[in-house]
Amino acid sequence: MGPLVPEIISNELNLIVAFIVGIGFGYVLEQAGFSSTKKLVGLFYGYDFTVLRVFFTAGVTAMIGVLFLSHFNLLNIDLIYVNPTFLWSALFGGGIMGLGFVIGGFCPGTSVCAAAAGKLDAMVFIIGSVLGVLAFSETYPLVKDLYLAENWGAIRFDKFLGISPELFAVIITVIAVGAFVAVRFVESKVNKVEFKFSFGKAKNKFAFAAIPVLILFITAFTPSSKELIDNEIENNLADGNYIYNKCSSDKLLSELSANHNKINLIDLRSPEEFKKEHIPLAINIPLKDLRNYEWLEYFKQTFKTNVFYSDNVENAKRAYLISNYLGESEKCILTETMEGYKNLIMEGHSPVPPDNVSPHRWREDTNQKLIAKEKFLSKFSTTVKKKVMVAKGGCS
Repeated sequence: MGPLVPEIISNELNLIVAFIVGIGFGYVLEQAGFSSTKKLVGLFYGYDFTVLRVFFTAGVTAMIGVLFLSHFNLLNIDLIYVNPTFLWSALFGGGIMGLGFVIGGFCPGTSVCAAAAGKLDAMVFIIGSVLGVLAFSETYPLVKDLYLAENWGAIRFDKFLGISPELFAVIITVIAVGAFVAVRFVESKVNKVEFKFSFGKAKNKFAFAAIPVLILFITAFTPSSKELIDNEIENNLADGNYIYNKCSSDKLLSELSANHNKINLIDLRSPEEFKKEHIPLAINIPLKDLRNYEWLEYFKQTFKTNVFYSDNVENAKRAYLISNYLGESEKCILTETMEGYKNLIMEGHSPVPPDNVSPHRWREDTNQKLIAKEKFLSKFSTTVKKKVMVAKGGCS
């Protein structure tokens, strides 16, 4: 179990929550009969497929729930920890665990549940599990190469197959429903009970089954929260009457010189372009990364103004509109592009020849002072990204 709300709920409180949830989980397992070896191993002998139904139901429910919450931007799916796949470890480990499951009648979780209920065979199983862990630890140098072989990383089936998460969810749901029907038929054959289908008895189950189907339909065939926001942003970009707060290069120079700590000057170009040349005291947040979690803090600061600039004003406007949905900080766009700033400030070009050289001299002097200030500040601090805490949990 991972942290429920990283950086808000402490590790200590998470442990207390995990303890309470663990007790509840164990109670449900015991009430479902999962402390009974007869029910658990029925999966392997074909007379009781309760384990398959429970695990399939839990997996499908969690999968659909994650997709639904992500669809409405209530869950950041990128922060969900995905266990890395070590192919040979999974195959050999799964085989060993399956063999132990058949012989011992428990898996690690259900053995603890049964032991808590006072069953001696479960206690012996736990002792065997501990001895197995110790044996693996002591022999790890010998099996390390096999253990780490075929490291596929944190791979997801939908990405591996090149299909959308919604389509993958539909496929798994159909497989689950098919499996439920098939195992009921197998159970009737093994237990020598006539398999009869009664719509009257099954209508309640169909009603419950319609709920995940409806959620999948909503998720697959309605625009997501992000898509709705993107459409609104594009409509506003196309609307010539939309009003943006704007800031000229001269005003930006003046504000940075007097109150640089009240401004987040955001360069929307690529890291390579930013490294090559940028306005002094700017930070680099590429436009494509603007919504990433690590930058979110910049758009929630009500005591600072975000000033956007890029190699074209259109990108600055797009960032301005995106930031409307990320926080309530003040914001504006630089009226000049990076090239325009360079021509006006760095190289002293002006579309209209001035009557005297003082504006150019002020711009050049102020820009040089900002460059010096940037170098000085870089000795003491760097751009602070919000640390992304991926919630780790689940079976590894």
